[in-house]
Amino acid sequence: MSVPLGDLLRETARVLQDALGLPIEEAYLEARLLAGHAISRNAAQLVAASEEVLNDEDQERIRALVERRRGGEPVAYIIGRREFFGLELKVTPAVLIPRPETELLVEQALARLPAGQPLRVLDLGTGSGAVAIAIAHERPDARVTATDRWEAALCVARENAAQLGARVRFVPSDWYAGLAGEAFDLIVSNPPYVAEGDPHLHQGDLRFEPREALVGGSDGLECLRRIVAGAPSYLRQGGWLLLEHGFDQGAECRFLLEETGFVEVFTARDLAGLERVSGGRLER
Repeated sequence: MSVPLGDLLRETARVLQDALGLPIEEAYLEARLLAGHAISRNAAQLVAASEEVLNDEDQERIRALVERRRGGEPVAYIIGRREFFGLELKVTPAVLIPRPETELLVEQALARLPAGQPLRVLDLGTGSGAVAIAIAHERPDARVTATDRWEAALCVARENAAQLGARVRFVPSDWYAGLAGEAFDLIVSNPPYVAEGDPHLHQGDLRFEPREALVGGSDGLECLRRIVAGAPSYLRQGGWLLLEHGFDQGAECRFLLEETGFVEVFTARDLAGLERVSGGRLER
């Protein structure tokens, strides 16, 4: 049955609200994103065309995407993109979906990178390239290197950097393994930090995201330990290490940093008030 686009969007929002338990505002936003992607229209065009009756083919495209979302597939994977730090990034099931709380990691990094100085920055486990690209975009004089052990992720990150004109050097590397002899002024990482067996792995978007980018060993701290332990060999004197971690891992991260010799150790909270990023400065 043919219905005006505005009515179709409202119908879609109600379907998503019921299926996924979303607040109606969030469900309506998702409906617009899915419809816009299906029929190649932006938000303003969707509003302007609210009385337009779509043809059967366009309606079927929209409903097909809605069915995928009803099954729990993340919107970002369905439409193939996600905004992060004001930049639109390509995302695929090979990489984690960039999240708003990770913008705190970028903000903390930028606060320690004076503009106009060619400081060297390393992003470990870059995934989609979100953190490295955001830093390079904001500090074009910085020399940014990003690593990942998975070639599929590096392909996505390289494409994002090229599309956004960000100067980032990408290196295939299992943490520091491919960086022998190099030294950096700042190291950042959003590593896997979910514990094996965490029930959240079987809920929501996490069901669809790459497990190797989520799970950090039996207690979630395995990758964080490796990164902190290796950092002194790759940081210049006075350099900073900044880590995103789980909301309940701040104390453990501060302990690891202090035990390894870092000073000015801190933890920053995200917009929800949760401990999210910890870091410290290397003082030899």
